[in-house]
Amino acid sequence: MTTGVLLHDVSEAIRRLDSGQTVAIPTETVYGLACRADNDESIKRVFVAKGRPADHPLILHVAPDTDLTHWCDITATARCLTARFWPGPLTVLLPRGSRTSDLVTGGRDTVAVRMPSHVMAQEVIHGLSVPVVAPSANSFGHVSPTTALHVLDDLGGRIDAVLDGGSCDIGVESTIVDCTVHPPQILRPGSISRQHIEETLNGVVAESRGPVRAPGMLASHYSPRCVMHLAHSVDDASTRATALRQKGRHVVVIDHTGDINEYARRLYGDLRSAEAVGADDIVAVMPEGTGLAEAIRDRLSRASA
Repeated sequence: MTTGVLLHDVSEAIRRLDSGQTVAIPTETVYGLACRADNDESIKRVFVAKGRPADHPLILHVAPDTDLTHWCDITATARCLTARFWPGPLTVLLPRGSRTSDLVTGGRDTVAVRMPSHVMAQEVIHGLSVPVVAPSANSFGHVSPTTALHVLDDLGGRIDAVLDGGSCDIGVESTIVDCTVHPPQILRPGSISRQHIEETLNGVVAESRGPVRAPGMLASHYSPRCVMHLAHSVDDASTRATALRQKGRHVVVIDHTGDINEYARRLYGDLRSAEAVGADDIVAVMPEGTGLAEAIRDRLSRASA
């Protein structure tokens, strides 16, 4: 059942956040469950609402005019990347600052930071004059939300409000780059590709290795309440779906490989729709290519783990 307060007024969202409430806000990637980054009690409520492990780090979301002093240390690598890609779907992992709570970092000495390009998200953060934390506004490990209704379906009754900003433009989470190591590592693929990053840095970017230190690094994540099957072509998907249906299974096939931007925008909505119609199985065609295609393959692989 969908319950919860739906907001359309940014100033009301700011007022609620300023008073310590949790409010889901739109970004260009997915909706994030926001609270002030300097309010530990509110941050704890974010973890409780999501059912998120306390040691799993959060991302600081900032606006163009946010004073980052004492929140993080911008490395030379990060300065180069953020000069090109901020505001936008890039998160950089940096040495933490003195104001950054252990709750945000999971006790680590690094913090992930991003500057969303969504106008409403920027207005909220600007109005607060302080960063917010904003993990995806869904139950931990479940499919991320790309509309306000997705948030209410998942977290309604467990959070204070949702600011409705329409459907998210990109539809999958930001690229995360660890800028505390050399060479830098891509910890989570997104719409900003490895090629984009390497061209910007004029150098090689390494594969992710080492312990979990940023969101989206767990082997199992973004999972619908259906059995996931990964197909490598349309014919493969058709064969798998036919075999499953012959066993009496309710099967939904997902394939938008003809338009990779559309695939990203619709991916999480399609997974949720399959749940809603009571599908037993989802057969998803894995797209080829880099950038968004790599991000979609990553999300599908983790959803099926």
